[in-house]
Amino acid sequence: MEKGKTTQYFKYAIGEIILVVIGILIALQINNWNEERKTAKFEKEILSQIKENLVQDRENLVDIKYWHQKALAASAKLINDSLRTKHLDSVPYWLGEVVHFSRFQPLTNSYEALKSTGINTVKNPELRKSLGVYYDDHANHIVKALGDVEYAFNNHWLPLMESHATNFEFRNILEVNNIEEFFSETNVWRLLMLNRDNIAASITRLEFTMASVDKTLSLMPTHLQTNQ
Repeated sequence: MEKGKTTQYFKYAIGEIILVVIGILIALQINNWNEERKTAKFEKEILSQIKENLVQDRENLVDIKYWHQKALAASAKLINDSLRTKHLDSVPYWLGEVVHFSRFQPLTNSYEALKSTGINTVKNPELRKSLGVYYDDHANHIVKALGDVEYAFNNHWLPLMESHATNFEFRNILEVNNIEEFFSETNVWRLLMLNRDNIAASITRLEFTMASVDKTLSLMPTHLQTNQ
């Protein structure tokens, strides 16, 4: 510095600072790239798992809807006096289709893992919304709707069956000791009406839920790998 090299020294120092800053910026950029890559990888993996769950959920819902539609049709036949009396041999099978319940437990582990990590990991805002609508709304409602049908089975149908049934095969046949006496009971008619209404409401709810699944699946990235 005493030899007039002050300017040169400061230029050197500034150059060193600039190099350090550039190095830090490059390191931060690389770190950001790595984080973005990890996030993208996690999003792909978690959405692949959720897609598999949704496909399985839909298959279960389709099966439940099938049995509910059979129960609804059988209810209409049983309530029709003339039709019922003309087809007494079919009545036990119609009763078997009506007096049943279905359970649905949505597969939520992958969705819960996504929520714990951060739902914003999913880049598509419409897909984020659709996932929430299905898992936090429709899935809960269908579980409750099916629970109402199961409640009626356990708390209303079973007591009647204990008094009248001679043979019962789930979803197949319910034979009673005296059909005319069985249908003369007020509780039987009340339950048939209640069951019909509950099942009809469940079918509507099932259709809403399946539509929600279909919409969510349609929003999934096309490059996902699944085992389905």
